[in-house]
Amino acid sequence: MDLAINFLLYQDQLKIETRDQKKFIFDPIRKRWMVLTPEEMIRQLVIIYLLQEKNIPISKINVEKQLIINERRKRFDIIIYNQNMHPFLLVECKAPKVPITQDVFYQISQYNHALKADYLMVSNGIQTHCCKMDYTKESFEFIDKIPSK
Repeated sequence: MDLAINFLLYQDQLKIETRDQKKFIFDPIRKRWMVLTPEEMIRQLVIIYLLQEKNIPISKINVEKQLIINERRKRFDIIIYNQNMHPFLLVECKAPKVPITQDVFYQISQYNHALKADYLMVSNGIQTHCCKMDYTKESFEFIDKIPSK
């Protein structure tokens, strides 16, 4: 179920600058300039959406944190915590040219195995899918909107 969110509506709010012929984008969560890649662009558009449309406090968002999965270092894109600092929403961002496939869901489910977030979201900026986890039944259900806490 594609949520049909137009993240490009927030493009004018991105802070982008060029230094030494390289483009950088400002990340308000990490409070630093990041190299502008297609995936980073989507990550920053999703962050703006979460802050503005879902009113997620900046203090409840973490970006690009490391996890150890099967003795390998991995990094998730975005995680939102609830009031008790339990993982609420885990987000995986892809570049617009990367299709949202079963492999993308496998990747986020591997990250979530360690985190146990209530919801998972994947987006390439064109397609966005969100699901609610049911750990009792060991299943998930696609939902038609990104949840608010």
